[in-house]
Amino acid sequence: MAASSSASPSALRRAGNEEFRRGQYGPAAELYTRALALLEAGGEASAEERSVLLANRAACHLKDGALRLCVADCSGALDLVPFGIKPLLRRAAAYEALERYQLAYVDYKTVLQVDCSVQAAQDGVNRMTKALLEKDGVNWRQKLPPIPTVPVSAQTRWSVPSARSPEANTPPATAPPDQTVAATERARTLKEEGNELVKKGNHKKAVEKYSESLKLNQECTTYTNRALCYLTLKQYKEAVQDCTEALKLDPKNVKALYRRAQASKELKDYKSSIADIKSLLKTEPKNTAALRLLQELNRA
Repeated sequence: MAASSSASPSALRRAGNEEFRRGQYGPAAELYTRALALLEAGGEASAEERSVLLANRAACHLKDGALRLCVADCSGALDLVPFGIKPLLRRAAAYEALERYQLAYVDYKTVLQVDCSVQAAQDGVNRMTKALLEKDGVNWRQKLPPIPTVPVSAQTRWSVPSARSPEANTPPATAPPDQTVAATERARTLKEEGNELVKKGNHKKAVEKYSESLKLNQECTTYTNRALCYLTLKQYKEAVQDCTEALKLDPKNVKALYRRAQASKELKDYKSSIADIKSLLKTEPKNTAALRLLQELNRA
């Protein structure tokens, strides 16, 4: 659905929603950007209108794997209208994909303060609790940033429509259909099924699960997990490709750098392997596995 250059902000927003429904997330984001620019130029935009557009654009970024852009837009939306459920959920999903589990936990918990019945937030809190326990041990809660207290007025705003704005949270005419969270949840489930298969040593089946997950949500950890399977299956070119995709999403990802270095070594591309290990060591100079691999490469 094309929008003319003279289209109004609402027409651009509707066109963006239509592109989103068709899976055209880049064009949808561009339309939301144009709508925002027009609103800001007119100087009459309500905070809520701008917040919805930013949250919509964040949904596009999340679907495209542009996780940091998603975080930025969600934060902008929340600055305008605090405690919006959709921007909180989308930012939490982006933080989780970036492996910033503490921040994801805080956003999921904040959603539950606004509406304790949101299943996606309940599931997110459970996943983050498990991830943080594994990462930081039994004292993981002591390392959390503060969780904001949601005022009763915000809880009321999101749960009870106001006379001024009958659908204050997510008006159907202004927000893209929120398949984003559902797709992200399904992608996570598939990834976790893949992880279980890896634990059982069934790397071939795990690749299938990770591949299904990536069709729904391009997440850095899913790429690095599939890369690990490809390494085990001696499919080194595929492992390199997956790590490269992961690094597009997170340029300093240690697992992606290490696994690409391993795959490049097996392909006898020692120069690329050494370059990746050196990049990794800039982030983690005492990484023993990387130091050991570098020694091996220098002897090769």
